[in-house]
Amino acid sequence: MTLDYDAIMNYAFPDFRRDYSKKDTMLYALGLGLGSDPMDEDQLKFVYEKNLQAMPTMPVILGFDEVPLSGVPELRSIDFTMLVHGEEYLTIHNPLPVEGTTLCRTRILDILDKGADKGAIVYREKEILNAADDTILATTLDSIFLRGNGGFGGEPGPAPAPPVHKPPDTEPEVTWDRPTLPQAALIYRLSGDYNPLHAEPAFAAAAKWERPILHGLCSFGIAGQAVIKHFCDYDPGGLKALQVRFSAPFFPGETLRTEMWRDGDVVSFRARAVERDVVVINNGRADI
Repeated sequence: MTLDYDAIMNYAFPDFRRDYSKKDTMLYALGLGLGSDPMDEDQLKFVYEKNLQAMPTMPVILGFDEVPLSGVPELRSIDFTMLVHGEEYLTIHNPLPVEGTTLCRTRILDILDKGADKGAIVYREKEILNAADDTILATTLDSIFLRGNGGFGGEPGPAPAPPVHKPPDTEPEVTWDRPTLPQAALIYRLSGDYNPLHAEPAFAAAAKWERPILHGLCSFGIAGQAVIKHFCDYDPGGLKALQVRFSAPFFPGETLRTEMWRDGDVVSFRARAVERDVVVINNGRADI
């Protein structure tokens, strides 16, 4: 089916509220692998109720769609079996409370047509607000690569997103390895992303992957942890913005190595699957 550009662009995403508890805040951090060293109190404060703090990347999951988009009639022309998360941009405006209620407002910015053999790219923007007082907590912008929907007759660009960040062409100044559990995706999905791509072997095979892959937003959060660990002394308030491009799938059970360079208040980074020596996150930029 040809992508219905007008129907998707005119779809009014309903605002949705998300109640979350301290337990949810701890579960999100556990899904990123925090708490792997029970003697590390810098990690403990994200997974234990005493002096609990929220990971600064958590707004991306609080803004995750409550209703599966595959069930929305206006979006039925999208081939959801061929959908891949392309890029993620997070801007943090205010600290996230450890519990509360958020309001998410979503809009489509544009859909670019890269050609029948390359696919299409949807750009979405979300505002995550504190429902108690309408304070903006964070803004996210993502690009969704629709591998099965190119050639619908749309424009190829320009993209309604910040420029792609270029890491230095030198050896990284800091590297950090985070081993992941084989069941990492099954833990992370409990924070709200129940896409079967991350759980069902048959669904993953239909999407042309050899086995279920880890959520891109999970590896995004792990890279965010690497930045706040090495450059913010594990102070979640030290991270102001994070952007990445997802360049390859990452499989649960692999080791994610984040490679970083600092230039003033900007940290450039990329991340690779150590066992396969494949870069899975590229063009990373963190503002601290």
